[in-house]
Formats: sequence, C-alpha cells, structure tokens
Amino acid sequence: MPSNPADGPAPGLPGSGSPNIPAGPAGVPTAPGGSVTGPFSERPTVTVATFEEYEPAQRAVDYLSDNQFPVEHTVIVGTDLRLVEKVLGRMTTGRAALAGAATGAWFGLLIGLLLSIFTVSAWWALLLTGLIIGALWGAAFGAIAHAMTGGRRDFASRSALEAGQYAVMVDTEHAEQARQLLTRLNWQASGAGTP
Repeated sequence: MPSNPADGPAPGLPGSGSPNIPAGPAGVPTAPGGSVTGPFSERPTVTVATFEEYEPAQRAVDYLSDNQFPVEHTVIVGTDLRLVEKVLGRMTTGRAALAGAATGAWFGLLIGLLLSIFTVSAWWALLLTGLIIGALWGAAFGAIAHAMTGGRRDFASRSALEAGQYAVMVDTEHAEQARQLLTRLNWQASGAGTP
C-alpha cells in the first residue's frame, strides 16, 4: 500500500532530515537570512536586532512603539537559555519556621479579614487572632517540612531563567521600517547627529 505524503514531516521541518534549514530558537527552523516561522507568529519573521541583555531589547521595541511602528508584529526571542539559582543563605529549622510563620501570618490575616466582614464589633480581634494562629501554624509546618527533608537541601535559593541573547524580530513585510527606526535609535544613542 503506498504511503501518504501527509503522514511524514514536511520538508525542512524538524524530523524531516533536511540539512538545509537548521533549527533556530526553541527548535523552530530558521531559514537562511534569519527568518523564522513558529508558534509565536503566523507569518515569517526577520531578526532586525540582537542584544546581550533584555533591557536594550525592551528599549528598542519601546522606541518602535513611540514612532508608531505596528509593534503587534514584533517579538522578543531569548536564546541560549540557562537556569540560574542564586543561593541566598543557609536554611536552618529556625529560618524555615520563621519563613513559615510569615506565610502563615499572611494567610491568617486574610482569613481574619474575611471573618471580620460578618461582625459588627471587635473586628480587630478577629484580625489579630487570625494573624497569630496563622503564624503559629505556619511556623510549625515550616519547621516540620524542613525537618522532613533530612538535610538534603539546607539552603535557601531563588531561581531565574536567563537568556544569553535577545533577538528583536518583526514580520517580514515590516522589517525595513523597523531597521530604519532602529538605525536612527543607534545614531541617537551614539551621539551622532548632535552638534
């Protein structure tokens, strides 16, 4: 029985075995010249600028917006993603209990606030009671949860996803206008054209 061509991957897409189009950001095929088609765009896009940090990419898109560029045709794509975990300090049972108490206090305050809606007098007593009970239960749960780890994670940390490079991409039909505006932004930033 002959095979249906629709059953296999399309030429040039991941899994098709086509060496002509290498995978770009997030495995989306990148055509020569930097245009990309993918889930974030229904039309082909072109990279008009790349930055090492997010803030300049954000400034570039903001500049495009300030100059009436149709920014709904723009995406910022981060590539070379890495997970960075910043260690904040050693986690002890006492610190775990303190963190749990803070979380529990907020939750208890919320419950006390909800209950105080239905009372006419001594509403502040409900708030205070909710705060204290929440802090006590939070401290107990925080200490128990930390003790149950058996010392496998005795540090507090914060994780963040960072990209090595940020590309500003626009739909192909708007690429020339975006390039002209970003060239003007670079001239202004470098001080060219100012007396």
